[in-house]
Amino acid sequence: MRKLHSLAAIFALILSFAAPSALAAVKTDYPFRNPKLDREARITDLLSRMTLEEKISLMGGQPKIPRLGLQFSGQVEGLHGLALGGPGHWEGRGKTVLPTTTFPQERGLGNTWDPALMEQIGALEGYEARYMYQSAKYDRGGLIVRAPNVDLARDPRWGRSEESMGEDPYLVGTMAVAFQHGLQGPDPTHWQASSLMKHFLANENEDDRESSSSNFDERLFREYYSVPFRMGFQLGGSRAVMAAYNSWNGVPMMINPVLKNVMVREWGNDGIICTDGGALGLLITAHKSYANKEQGAAAAVKAGINTFLDTYRPDLTAAVKDGLITEAQIDASLRGLLRVFYWLGEFDSVYDGSSPTGVSAASDPYGQIGRTDDTPPWERDSSKALARKATDESIVLLKNDDQTLPLDKTKLKTIAVIGPWADQVLLDWYSGTPPYSVSPLDGIRSAVNPGTKVIFARGDDDVATVAAARQADVAIVVVGNHPYCNATRWKQCDTPSNGREAVDRRTISLEQEALVKLVFAANPHTVEVLLSSFPYAIDWSQQHLPAIVHLTHNSEELGDGLADVLFGAYSPAGRLVQTWPTSDFQLLPMMDYNLLHGRTYMYSQQKPLYPFGYGLSYTTFAYKSITTSAPTMTADGNVSVTVAVTNTGTRDSDEVVQLYVQHEHSAVRRPQLELKGFARVHIAAGATAQVPMTLRAHDLAYWDTAAHEWHVEQEPIKLLAGGSSDALPVSTTVTVSTSGSYGPESH
Repeated sequence: MRKLHSLAAIFALILSFAAPSALAAVKTDYPFRNPKLDREARITDLLSRMTLEEKISLMGGQPKIPRLGLQFSGQVEGLHGLALGGPGHWEGRGKTVLPTTTFPQERGLGNTWDPALMEQIGALEGYEARYMYQSAKYDRGGLIVRAPNVDLARDPRWGRSEESMGEDPYLVGTMAVAFQHGLQGPDPTHWQASSLMKHFLANENEDDRESSSSNFDERLFREYYSVPFRMGFQLGGSRAVMAAYNSWNGVPMMINPVLKNVMVREWGNDGIICTDGGALGLLITAHKSYANKEQGAAAAVKAGINTFLDTYRPDLTAAVKDGLITEAQIDASLRGLLRVFYWLGEFDSVYDGSSPTGVSAASDPYGQIGRTDDTPPWERDSSKALARKATDESIVLLKNDDQTLPLDKTKLKTIAVIGPWADQVLLDWYSGTPPYSVSPLDGIRSAVNPGTKVIFARGDDDVATVAAARQADVAIVVVGNHPYCNATRWKQCDTPSNGREAVDRRTISLEQEALVKLVFAANPHTVEVLLSSFPYAIDWSQQHLPAIVHLTHNSEELGDGLADVLFGAYSPAGRLVQTWPTSDFQLLPMMDYNLLHGRTYMYSQQKPLYPFGYGLSYTTFAYKSITTSAPTMTADGNVSVTVAVTNTGTRDSDEVVQLYVQHEHSAVRRPQLELKGFARVHIAAGATAQVPMTLRAHDLAYWDTAAHEWHVEQEPIKLLAGGSSDALPVSTTVTVSTSGSYGPESH
């Protein structure tokens, strides 16, 4: 028998996992399995061995090619924890719901402003994806994780903005990159899991999204809407993306030339570009771009699509037969998909046709995850602690007059907890099923002294509500939204201020503020807990209540995290990732995608209820100075920026230090303020932290549409730092000493 030399160890391991009879018909020494060959040679060999039917089958589902010993991963949802359950039935209807570690909604994760935490969350989610996929016990899910969502929340009425980490492209991009590093892992030759970003591009309205067009110019495309995607590819290493339902300037995204012209050729996405669910059919019925799915499928593949979340096989097969597309074009498209499978190590395993996940090869450092009987990751104390840390860090203190919070539990004899969902942890549509959950009521009861009486009232009976509030030392009223409108039908949302996928909000006024008013009238010692997916115009609450706390839904540790903040075990430091308007009157038309008309903190001239980056603390911070390593930098250079911050209060606490820039002499219109650096740092009471950041001249460039390149101006740049976009007490100036232009791929 011919020796396989370097492959001998791999095949010995393979044979140790599979019955010889099962593998007898599967050849294991194809060149596409040879690790001595480079990636493209291995892909070329594999394509040469596949039939047209097999090639087309790769573009959907979780394809298996038993005769070649191959099974490739499918996709799985994972916005804030792996989703193999939840309201969306991501486990598959009829299958057993599987638990996974569940974190705050992506909006809440954004509120942490903590990239290091995001990397930890991504690492755990990637591990759980491997564990489920490779375990013979579970055999579920996949390694291509549809996360993060890097769409930007330009309007608070967007029904799906709970999935966005905010309105600022630098913040969202930075947090996304950190998550991707954790998810994909540190190994230079293999990924733990693959990060598939969604939804490209400007998918930021739900009403009529199947046919609507998001219209804006190339400068906004380059400088705003596409920034987190570009960062995800170039800095995060992602090689997978989902095309959005909508059009950009009249051209549906799944056939838009920008997929190849920019995403592939400039940003280097040589991997997956997939449709959204049912998008091929919508290309025909909603956009009316083609007469039938055969023509649409051919056009999509030519545009760059290599994965369909839709029925497509007969249409694409017919398109090849009818000469609308060639098999060579199919091959060229498939190379991107196969590169992702290569990075996931799936060329290195052998599927024998009967074992659930194939046999991992020794060359894959993640290949043994889930194959032993160790404690499932969602049951580990470290996972529970990470969920609690994420919840703690996500909480934003919106108001705290007269140091109402934290509550002194040693002085409280009776607490009233009031609210329709205060005794539940509500999951959103893209959630998995947590192994356990701690509601606000549970967390409060666990945190108080044994002798403290905790009364619960749902708030649906005014008499009972008032009675509960009056007899309490403090009333904690929990209000907000239901994450999917408590609806049983798609596109259903009966509460005007609520929204969900496929339904935009009709107002940002909180109907449940009536309950807040009722409780406050009965007990002036009322704390409002706004448990919500979106910003709300709670102007009355801000004017009248002594304390307001905001957090998002979904975390398995929601109640414990809330109690940590309410009773002072944790000093809040979360920051808002979106501007909160005072009312609907401050909002522009929903379909106006031109930020320059006054959207976001970057261009709005109106005073909001709460500004971008806002959040209070249980201590105080004084910003002492901002300095740079040099007074000037060249157009291709950078400077180190140091912000000195002192904790002038009596509690150790985190602070989110934010760095903004202003272009005061630019030749073109610039944002009035732009975030270009941030750091969440822990500072002991009385201590001063020197917080370092780096500012690159490239990040100050604007897109020169006429020249089709980035341009860095020779100009003075004002740097401002503080704890919120409206509180920037220290500033300095650095001068870009030379101008410069850079090609699209250089920025």
